[in-house]
Amino acid sequence: MATEKEKSFMDFIKLVSPGTPLRSVIDDLVRSDLGGMIVFDSIELRKSTFFESGFRINCRFTSQKLFELCKMDGAIIISPDLKRILYANVLMLPDSSLHTSETGSRHKAAERIAKQAKTFVIAVSERKRKTTLYFQKSRYYLKTIEELLRSISSTLQVMEKQREIFDEQLDNLNIMEMSKFVSVSDVCKVIQRAEMLLKISESIKKNFTEIGREGNVMQMRYREILRGIEKTRNEILRDYSILSLKKSTTLLSNLTFEGILDIESISRLIFEKLLEENITPKGFRFLLHLPLSEKEVSQIIKQFKNLKDIFEIKSNELEFLLKGRAKKIEEGIANLREKILNGKVIY
Repeated sequence: MATEKEKSFMDFIKLVSPGTPLRSVIDDLVRSDLGGMIVFDSIELRKSTFFESGFRINCRFTSQKLFELCKMDGAIIISPDLKRILYANVLMLPDSSLHTSETGSRHKAAERIAKQAKTFVIAVSERKRKTTLYFQKSRYYLKTIEELLRSISSTLQVMEKQREIFDEQLDNLNIMEMSKFVSVSDVCKVIQRAEMLLKISESIKKNFTEIGREGNVMQMRYREILRGIEKTRNEILRDYSILSLKKSTTLLSNLTFEGILDIESISRLIFEKLLEENITPKGFRFLLHLPLSEKEVSQIIKQFKNLKDIFEIKSNELEFLLKGRAKKIEEGIANLREKILNGKVIY
């Protein structure tokens, strides 16, 4: 189980997703036009003089109790495991010299306490009816369920369109590989679209965490859109990149959205070739669709170098590797290639 210091902002956001006890309190405060500050206890908080006055509660945590105590002035301090309400009606006294971009006194105190006590703080504004989350140096505005659903739905629509384009470009690359005429541009377009999908998918993860179980149906749609994207991209990189798979994926992940949109930058980084140049796949992606082990695929590629030469393989050339299965694999190569050319198989 993660300790207080090991927890990330995402761990805390899960605690305020719809249907959780904390979210119930937040929603009740907003609906009642009430404000509040809820501070998670931490080692730094206990060792400091960040708060004074108020009174010790040390009672079992329930959303009803917390809501009633939030009606009082001052902050509430709760245990990080959400089992106990520790203090109520507390005056928070953070270092006023710490920089804050907030304007209201409650939110200034909340941001400073989160930084100084290295903890998680929830601040609800009665005037703006907004909730702000602070964790150490990070800040996040909590969205309503309606806002989250709109945002997720809009992003999924973008992803679905990008997936359609990815599939079209992959179909084109498949045909080009079977025809032995592949350009760097053909490969870069598929990699570019895969990276766009993967980057967009990262941006939506926080929304799924925040919305919790309310987003289960949308998560199914999300997983379907991404199905096979990363695997296909990795197989293509193994086939074409002059770099190791790890190095290639690291370089691509470090690209900004602007960098991904510049297809020439992908070409320079991964292939060190011009877009119009021809390029030949090694054959990993093709051979992995045949009844061969990873080791056998690697041995065949080491022996025959590329997919173009693999298409010309005769069974007697494979016998020393496959021992009695060579004829079957020779026929499998020819049949798979024919099916892909006829559009019967998408690999």
